[in-house]
Amino acid sequence: MRRLILAAGIAASLACAFSLPATARSQSSAPAVEQPLVVAQAAQLDPKDVVLLDTPHGRVTIGLRPDLAPKHAERIRTLASRGFYDNVPFHRVIPGFMAQTGDPTGTGTGSSDLPNLPAEFSSAPFKRGTVGMARAGSPNSANSQFFICFDDAPFLEGQYTVIGEVISGMEAVDKIKAGSQANNGTVSNPDKIVRMRLASDGK
Repeated sequence: MRRLILAAGIAASLACAFSLPATARSQSSAPAVEQPLVVAQAAQLDPKDVVLLDTPHGRVTIGLRPDLAPKHAERIRTLASRGFYDNVPFHRVIPGFMAQTGDPTGTGTGSSDLPNLPAEFSSAPFKRGTVGMARAGSPNSANSQFFICFDDAPFLEGQYTVIGEVISGMEAVDKIKAGSQANNGTVSNPDKIVRMRLASDGK
């Protein structure tokens, strides 16, 4: 199977061999106006749009963005409620860039048993705390893998689907065991998601 990747125009600065489908940006379809979540908005989120992701370093609370990516948000809801993400590793972690998870095999090639999703690209910014869906070369290949940005990543904008953002717990994300840039961020003996559920499922 193809490895799900994050691609970048700034690959040199990350010392990683990323690739980017040339057609990705041309296939984006962005709503006219998109606003990031703020604390006041986050407090009013429907509990089914609040993800509670427990790591070995603490809880990360994520607000989903069905306004930007309804199909992707529904996928995260479905898999989280199933317990799909429990004990799944953060298999690819690049300091200063992102932490990627969602593959039960830990190889970067795995996914759920559900069909791949059509791209829901937008003009929403990739910044510290943004949660996006990983994919393979095709824009329409996202399935279960996602990543959390450690820092701003504008080179991803319009080419990967934004599915949410961290409301609280970035300090836990920062502590996730990192991989080697020379090894494309692959992590040996990686940290794993302890438990991931929706707030509507109960704590």
